[in-house]
Amino acid sequence: MKQRTPWQGMLTVFRFNWPLYVAAALVLLGTIAGSILIDPLWLKLACVAAAIGAAYFIFVSLGVSHLVYDRSDLYGWRWCERALAGANSQDIVVCHSGFDEVSEALSNRLQPASCTVLDHYDPALLTEPSIHKARKLYPPTPATLAASFDRWPLQDASADAIFGLLAIHEFRSLEQRGRWFAEARRCLKPGGRIVLAEHLRDPANFIAFGPGFLHFHSAANWRHCWELAGLRTVDEFSVTPWVRFFVIALP
Repeated sequence: MKQRTPWQGMLTVFRFNWPLYVAAALVLLGTIAGSILIDPLWLKLACVAAAIGAAYFIFVSLGVSHLVYDRSDLYGWRWCERALAGANSQDIVVCHSGFDEVSEALSNRLQPASCTVLDHYDPALLTEPSIHKARKLYPPTPATLAASFDRWPLQDASADAIFGLLAIHEFRSLEQRGRWFAEARRCLKPGGRIVLAEHLRDPANFIAFGPGFLHFHSAANWRHCWELAGLRTVDEFSVTPWVRFFVIALP
């Protein structure tokens, strides 16, 4: 397995969202120049404020991305012990929405009897530009199974653990996410676990990503999704202030 590089996560975020960062850099340079060259004081102050905002977005969002994806336990996998405490991990399912950077490492960590990777990518349904860039840059592995988010090519009660790590938020409606959980429930064995990891629409992510935090969903919204499917929360915990894990099970 190829080892992650020290800055891989942050650089991946930049690579998928580079137009936003280039635009912010142009705003930063333009407003710095404006604050020097423009005479009216109120315009100078406006340029300074815009420059501070652009610099904040660039450095804070990338800095937090580095802390989350490169410096935390997110890809260290020690959280698996807590998330799967008391549960089997012989047959696992890893779900993603077009970009898979976890299934190989997770499989190596857990050493399951089987690891099924489901690719829910649907260009007509997933409209975020970053996920389309990710898909072009990192196509799925040959063993990956294409699967609609609400219709999986798996038997009933066939999975000990189902993982949706930083992927299921791409389904924008509550109803779609509820259907994903309903299908996860169908495939989950008694005593199994669904492990969800997501950024949340909360103050910490607003401070880090500004308006971009609206791409995420609140904790209450997520709970409503799996409760619609008749599932219950077993545990929840944070890995950094910006990523929350939810461990979900059958009633």
